[in-house]
Amino acid sequence: MSLPRIVKISGPEDMKDISNYHLDSAVRPFMYGKIHRVTVSEARLDYVGSITIDPLMLRAAGILPMTRVDVVNIANGNRLQTYVIEGREGSGDCCLNGAAAHLFARGDLAIIMAYEDVPGEGLPGRESVAVMVDSRNQVTEIWTYTTPLPDAVGQSCRHGQVYGDDVQTA
Repeated sequence: MSLPRIVKISGPEDMKDISNYHLDSAVRPFMYGKIHRVTVSEARLDYVGSITIDPLMLRAAGILPMTRVDVVNIANGNRLQTYVIEGREGSGDCCLNGAAAHLFARGDLAIIMAYEDVPGEGLPGRESVAVMVDSRNQVTEIWTYTTPLPDAVGQSCRHGQVYGDDVQTA
């Protein structure tokens, strides 16, 4: 085993010319679509498994049925992976089924995120969609983010941005 190359950093100015991005063919998970602050409409233990979602939300986020998703419970921090099945169009369905029903309750707010494996060189310029919904799970906005080139990382800081804050729209 070789010894590591060590670069001493004494302050932010020493980081100016450092970039450890490796945009090669190595595949990385990329969050391409999410449904933000969706209200859980049901939690059903008596179903085989998965999450049931209104197809209108799925189309807006670009998420296909049977896709693996992460689901995060804003109320209690629970997080799980499951797969998507279609609910009734226009219903606002967001039902956690089977064992997942133990981690969510009706009325909880959740974030649903879908990922795809992308080669590193394909990340800059790739778009990610965030679907905003109201309290009845009706789509109200679709935000599209573009992944920056390595030289542009740090130019679009969103620190402290609170849900509901005004953002620029196209």
